Amino acid sequence: MKSVDVLIVGAGAAGLMCAIEAARRGRSTLVLDHSKKPAEKIRISGGGRCNFTNLHCSPANFLSENPRFCVSALKRYTQQDFIALVDKHRIPWHEKTLGQLFCDNSANDIISMLLRELEAAGCKLELGTKIAGVTKPDDRFRISTGTGEISAQSLVVACGGLSIPKIGATGFGYEIAKQFGLKTIAPRAALVPLTFSDANRDLCKKLSGVSVDALVSFAKTSFREGLLFTHRGLSGPSILQISSYWQEGKPIAVDLAPTINVFEHLKASRQTSPKQDIRNTISAMLPNRLADELGTGLKLGGRLADLSDKVFRKTAEAINSWQITPVGTEGYRTAEVTLGGVSTKELSSKTMESAKVPGLYFIGEVVDVTGHLGGFNFQWAWSSGHAAGQCV
Repeated sequence: MKSVDVLIVGAGAAGLMCAIEAARRGRSTLVLDHSKKPAEKIRISGGGRCNFTNLHCSPANFLSENPRFCVSALKRYTQQDFIALVDKHRIPWHEKTLGQLFCDNSANDIISMLLRELEAAGCKLELGTKIAGVTKPDDRFRISTGTGEISAQSLVVACGGLSIPKIGATGFGYEIAKQFGLKTIAPRAALVPLTFSDANRDLCKKLSGVSVDALVSFAKTSFREGLLFTHRGLSGPSILQISSYWQEGKPIAVDLAPTINVFEHLKASRQTSPKQDIRNTISAMLPNRLADELGTGLKLGGRLADLSDKVFRKTAEAINSWQITPVGTEGYRTAEVTLGGVSTKELSSKTMESAKVPGLYFIGEVVDVTGHLGGFNFQWAWSSGHAAGQCV
């Protein structure tokens, strides 16, 4: 039987970071992954350029049953620490918008950096290895694989959530948690496009490809970023962000012209351009296809001088406060992350170790900590992986 100090399940962002830190401390460390290639989520992220962190990362950018759980790890390994690592390897990067950092060239630069660090630390990586079972008959874990059994003092679960199954995502991490009696928060797709039915779906299909700057709100949470109409519903950064907060059966509010008070603008235009047709006024605020569909749906027409405040209010409400109820999301197939996971009540916020099972750790996406869109989930992977790597 092969014996190691630390066995890490999952060669993604969190697992590789943890392995590097553990091996640097002189711990014999082995990373297993059922995929044939490491870090597939890094490879496809950010359009292939990897949005590896965010300059403005803080605990406020994360959702969790315990919003304070992420504080310790984020404070001890910050975005600046990861940027320093990227700079050490001379990987060129740039800020896109809102503090989002991307590689200039390719996400493969980040993967290569992590693998070089892994090799330098003396850690071993075994890919294409499926785990048949995990037990803890004594003070060590026993992991059964297709190539034999492995004994480990510490077991780190870093195999992610259910998002993007085409790259190998599974619920294996949740299964291990349940096997050892740890509570999990029901997982669901997050940072995912929203879908609609009937008339709303038909509208979105007609407008497929149209994008607009929008303020999207649910309850007390709002995001102002791009919104994209698709043939299935709504997507774009603002929609992906709000999807993590949206509750099934309830509407979201969309402001399609967040810089304009449409009612006041229409009233003012009635004074300055009374002969202008209301559809032309709306076309100056919105993309043409969207303005046309809105005008048709509201049966708008006629000179501003001939229209009442009631018509203006109805038009303004449709633009500044469009209420629309999704029927669902596109699911894990296109979700960037998984919301929920291993309950933070079960883990130490400083070490990521289970309170019930000594030597058992959970890090990254498998934990009930989910970041906003924009590099925050990668930062949680680096920070949580680093925290566990200091202790395993």
